[in-house]
Amino acid sequence: MLDAPELTSVVREKYGQAALRVMESSDATTANGSCCAPKPGSINSCCGGAAFDGQTDPITANLYVNGEIAELPEAAVLASLGCGNPTALAELKQGETVLDLGSGGGIDVLLSARRVGPTGKAYGLDMTDAMLDLARRNQQEAGVTNVEFLKGQIEAIPLPDASVDVIISNCVINLSGDKRQVLAEAFRVLKPGGRFAVSDVVVRGTVPAKVRESMELWVGCIAGALEESEFARLLTDVGFEEPSFEPTRFYNAQDAAVFLAQSGLDVAAVADEIDGKFLSAFVRATKPKSTEAACCGTDCCA
Repeated sequence: MLDAPELTSVVREKYGQAALRVMESSDATTANGSCCAPKPGSINSCCGGAAFDGQTDPITANLYVNGEIAELPEAAVLASLGCGNPTALAELKQGETVLDLGSGGGIDVLLSARRVGPTGKAYGLDMTDAMLDLARRNQQEAGVTNVEFLKGQIEAIPLPDASVDVIISNCVINLSGDKRQVLAEAFRVLKPGGRFAVSDVVVRGTVPAKVRESMELWVGCIAGALEESEFARLLTDVGFEEPSFEPTRFYNAQDAAVFLAQSGLDVAAVADEIDGKFLSAFVRATKPKSTEAACCGTDCCA
C-alpha cells in the first residue's frame, strides 16, 4: 500500500501523462486522452478496465448526454477521467459559486459555469500542471469567462473559509491518501447550508482483500475506494449532515474479467465477491446552517 506522498506522486504522474496525450495529439478522434478510456480496438484502459467489444470502458462510457457536451471543446471531453456526472445531479442554481475538486481537463467546471450563469462562478482545483494547462486552453476555446482554475491539492484547498455554495468532484476523492482531510477542507470552504455533491467509487459490504485490491485498481487507477458506511462516517465526523448515496453504475466481475484474469484471479470463483459491491455513486451531504444562540436569560440579550 502506498503512503499518501507516494500516492500523490503516482496520481500526478498518471494524470499529467493523460493530459499530455490529449494536447500532443494532432487527431483528437484517435487520441487516447482519457486515463480510463481506451483507444478503439484496445483491450484495456490504463486503469485496467476491460473494454466491451474492444472499444468501450464500462466505467467512463456514456456519462454525459450528447446535447450536454456538444458545445464543449473535444479535448475537454477526451480528458474526462470521471465515473459519473456530478453537474447533472448537483442541482446548481444561477448565481452560485461551485468548486470542482480534481478538475482535470475542465469538463465539469465548464458545464457548471453554464448552470450557475454569468452571476455565478465555477472554480476548478487540480495539482497537475499539464491538466491545468489543458483546462485553461479548453476554457479559452469555449469562451467561458466565469471560470477560474487553481493549482493545489484537494487536501489543502486554496480558498477562504465559507466561500463556495457547492462542492463537486468526479472520481477523485478515492485517489486521495487522506480522505478525512479532503472532507474537512470541503466542509471548511463551504458556506453554511452549502452542499457537497460528488461522484465517486464506493464499496458495499465486505470483500476479500486480494479481490478488493484488484477491483479498486481496475475501477479507480489507484486502490482507495471507501466502503459506503466509512464514507458516511467520515462525512459526519467532519461536520456534515444527512450523508446519502445514490448508485449510478454498478460494476461486476464480467466488466473486469480481462483485468482480473491478468491479476491471477479466477473470475468465476470471485464473481459472488464482486457483483453488486463496487459502484459509482452520487454522494450528497450538507453543511449545517449557522444558527444564532438562543437568549437564555435577562442578561444574554443585552
